[in-house]
Amino acid sequence: MLAELRVRDLAVIADVTLPLARGLNVLTGETGAGKSMLVDALALLLGERASADVVRPGAERAVIEGAFDFTSTIFHRPPPSFTSLGVELEDGRLILKREITAEGRSRAWVNGSPTTVSVLAQLGALLVDLHGQHETQSLLRGDAQRDILDSYADAVVERTAVRNAHDRLHELERREQELTAAREEVRRKADYLRHVVDEIEKAAPRAGEVEALDVESKRLAHADELGRLSRELEQAIDTGGLSRAAKLFAGLTRLDPSPAVAKWQELLDGAFANLAELAQAAREYAAGIESDPQRLATVEQRRDVLFRLTQKYGPSVPDVLATRDRAARELELLDTADLDLRTIAEQRATAAAEFAGACAALTATRTKGAARLANAVNELLPALGMQGGRFAARLQPRTTQHAHGAEDVTFEVQLNVGLEARPLSKVASGGELSRLMLALKVVLAQHDAVPTLVFDEVDQGIGGEVGGQVGAALATVARTGGGRQALVITHLPQIGVYADHHLVVAKGARGGIATSDVQVVTGDARTRELARMLGDPDMRTALSHAAELLRRASATPEARSGTALPRGRVPRR
Repeated sequence: MLAELRVRDLAVIADVTLPLARGLNVLTGETGAGKSMLVDALALLLGERASADVVRPGAERAVIEGAFDFTSTIFHRPPPSFTSLGVELEDGRLILKREITAEGRSRAWVNGSPTTVSVLAQLGALLVDLHGQHETQSLLRGDAQRDILDSYADAVVERTAVRNAHDRLHELERREQELTAAREEVRRKADYLRHVVDEIEKAAPRAGEVEALDVESKRLAHADELGRLSRELEQAIDTGGLSRAAKLFAGLTRLDPSPAVAKWQELLDGAFANLAELAQAAREYAAGIESDPQRLATVEQRRDVLFRLTQKYGPSVPDVLATRDRAARELELLDTADLDLRTIAEQRATAAAEFAGACAALTATRTKGAARLANAVNELLPALGMQGGRFAARLQPRTTQHAHGAEDVTFEVQLNVGLEARPLSKVASGGELSRLMLALKVVLAQHDAVPTLVFDEVDQGIGGEVGGQVGAALATVARTGGGRQALVITHLPQIGVYADHHLVVAKGARGGIATSDVQVVTGDARTRELARMLGDPDMRTALSHAAELLRRASATPEARSGTALPRGRVPRR
């Protein structure tokens, strides 16, 4: 549960610590005191987008910290999702922190280690279920209604089976469409592809052939000049030679027979050998050089063929060969596509049957769950001031099945006897929406693994006796399972009297800036706060009325146990 929330320099809040407890926590105070700002702070801590204007004027940053305790509730073990997020408890506690600077930058920590706002949001989804005006409005969306029904009907397995079967069927349909389109495209350009393959295969280009032909062409084009130059090179070696060098060396050795001079003989011998080898190479090259106009013409024709191929399919011979291979593979598709399409069609038929079966199973589970959900909610509506109201979860078959099943889910409500049931989005006022959300929360509390529930503006549009019934309902939600926690922002004393933990927000001035503070009230202080909420100008009468409300609330067995409501009960499944 959320044990403590500390907020610093956020809007009208300078430095407030909100101590929370198990059961029903009620937050009250004058209008504009900053009650909803504390809920906004919690939303920011749990990953909501932030802007620089949330920082208190004159402050450098807003800081929000929350301590979650897993040691004293039924939620003593963190969900497996914590491990996947790289989060571990420290002494059974989890400390989240978020900082928003005056420039709009945001940083986050988990147990003192830096993290991302995205991780905070994922943790928040596991830790807190926050219901403000926006979240109540989400009840009007079809996807939210579908999710509520599926949660109550325990349809997780069936939903997963439908989604997986849909994905398999969709993938086969995609492959079938792509293969059919590819086959038609190949048929359309088959003549061109055959021309490409035939032209390239007929030319039979080889890797490296262009370079080799370039060399041969240049040699044939300059055959006469190459022959002349190689013969002159041979003659220069033979006539110039090293004869004079040999005579000079002989004279040196006669005058200086030392080893330092004698070893030059090896160098001289090597020079003679190299020149002899060079002369032989020049002689053979000259013998091999021959003017051949016919061969030159053949080479130029081949170079022209390869040039045209590279211009069309290049820029190089390997590219030309790759083009041939691609065209050949596309043509092969004409031979294999029909067989592949038949195979895919068989697989698709099997997948469609599996998908239909999964949808039917989900529909059956939803049908049973819809009836149970309607009965459970309808038992609570009279106690929430909707005596003539009737709720129903309708399954509307779709013409085309999709990943969420074979039907859409629509919540319908009949506000009074004799009126036609209509979709919730078209008939419910804000107050009715809040009460319907509360009724659904009471019913779903047994299935909800989130330990902390937050309700803001749940008392919109209600008052009097209905307010007391709503308070009892909130107490039921908070106490279901023995370890849950609810935080409720309210203006109604009829709700406040059911609190296990009552906190009051008051706004004053500090340093010339409006500042909100929070304190826990008990005993006489709590009675005075409830009397203020009653709005009676006669404080003595208001105090007496507040004391009576507290007595009745504490004397109500249902409110103490949290297992039932006045004039209604929480059905067990």
